[in-house]
Amino acid sequence: MMDEISSTPALSTQAAGVFGTLQLHYQALLDKSTPHTGTRWGVTGGLLFVFMLRIVFAQGWFIICYALGIYLLNLFLAFLTPKIDPEMAEEIDEAEAASESGPGLLPVKNDDEFRPFIRRLPEFKFWLSATKGLIVALVCSFFPFLDIPVYWPILLFYWIFLFIITMRRQIEHMIKYRYVPLGNFGKQRYNRS
Repeated sequence: MMDEISSTPALSTQAAGVFGTLQLHYQALLDKSTPHTGTRWGVTGGLLFVFMLRIVFAQGWFIICYALGIYLLNLFLAFLTPKIDPEMAEEIDEAEAASESGPGLLPVKNDDEFRPFIRRLPEFKFWLSATKGLIVALVCSFFPFLDIPVYWPILLFYWIFLFIITMRRQIEHMIKYRYVPLGNFGKQRYNRS
């Protein structure tokens, strides 16, 4: 009886050690992959292709595919959105102007200082969340009880409708507050001399 009680903490300590080692290896792998943006997204694209092939050839799991599409759309919108929403920044600017405590968050005039675009969801976290979501969706597509029968063209049409509506709203927001979160479009370039 006494041996059983004393061995239980040793097993939990050993399991915690193994879990800690695995977590360190996982974090080291993530740290090594950080500078390789193209490779990371290529692997995620390949994973998405494998998932889509699975869905097409199995002719099932359309609900999981739809849920993954909504999740990826949500991640993409967070990636395109600034960390501090300009609509909220206007209210903060008005409060700061009333208290004379300091400058606002985004430049409004040409003489305002430069403030970089900071995303609500950084690229690495976007990639990591998208990859984890794809892996979960791929694993879920192997369980028959998750294959809920549904008429897939309705889900596809509804997802396309949601995509158009949300992207239209996001583009209007980008135009209204004059920010371009993708690449170097619209930024002034200088010649190398």
